[in-house]
Amino acid sequence: MSSLLYFLKESLTGFSRNLSTALGSIVTIFLSLLIIGIFLIGGFIVENVVSSVEDKVSISVWLSDDASDSDITTLESYIQGLEGVESVGFTTKEQALENFRNSMTSNPEIVDQLDGQNPLPASIEVELSDPQMVETIAGQIQSNATFTKICDNPGDPADSLKYGQKSVERLFDLTNYIRYIGIALIALLIFIAMVFINNTIRLAILARRKEIAIMRLVGASNGFIRGPFLMEGALHAIIGSLLAVGSLELLRSIVFPQISTALVWLPLDLGSSTTFMIYALLIAAGLIIGLLGSALAMRRYLKV
Repeated sequence: MSSLLYFLKESLTGFSRNLSTALGSIVTIFLSLLIIGIFLIGGFIVENVVSSVEDKVSISVWLSDDASDSDITTLESYIQGLEGVESVGFTTKEQALENFRNSMTSNPEIVDQLDGQNPLPASIEVELSDPQMVETIAGQIQSNATFTKICDNPGDPADSLKYGQKSVERLFDLTNYIRYIGIALIALLIFIAMVFINNTIRLAILARRKEIAIMRLVGASNGFIRGPFLMEGALHAIIGSLLAVGSLELLRSIVFPQISTALVWLPLDLGSSTTFMIYALLIAAGLIIGLLGSALAMRRYLKV
């Protein structure tokens, strides 16, 4: 306990001696963690939006009018057994027309132009448990002999599979790019914060190099010498991370409700558990950045 009190006292002394540099380090950590926190919150929001869009990804398997019940049942069983398929449902021609009529209530003249005809095919609707597998599942269905036999376009079986091929591909590419960019930016911000911590502790070491030399001569242990510098780096990190958490909480409680009112479709409510996890992660990340930055500074400039 006495050593910890000594470390704290010395870290506060070092803080006051290099106030401008220490404040620069704290501001850097604060801004870095604030941006990281905003990206984490934004990442959760984007993930919720992407998940809601991905949940709407499904496959429609269009069937010919003369497909037999036994062939339809066989194909349904095959599709249901594929990995990544959650459920399979059958839509008759009459149900397809009724669904189309319900979706065209604002433009009934389009339905009237059908003149009593029903050009819509029966279909098997495939809901997916893993939307990322949509192209794999579509390929497996297309290669099935029963599907080729009863699809509504035997000349081009791929035309009987509808799942928004191009849109799905672009959606997944976009979400993957967003994730990669977010990870790269977070890594860059952590690196910048560590550099500032490293420089701050290095200056503190240089300012106290004579005192450190005396401590080494009288037999002070490496841990005893390192302690104040580690404590100082942790102090910078804790202050910076608490400022970042406080700013994010103000953002969540003041700005988010206004955005939610303007954009009702955007899911901004992360839940208390997710919010707490983000805040705890930022504080832990700040502490790790502070300790690691201090340790690296001592390893390079403090030969103990």
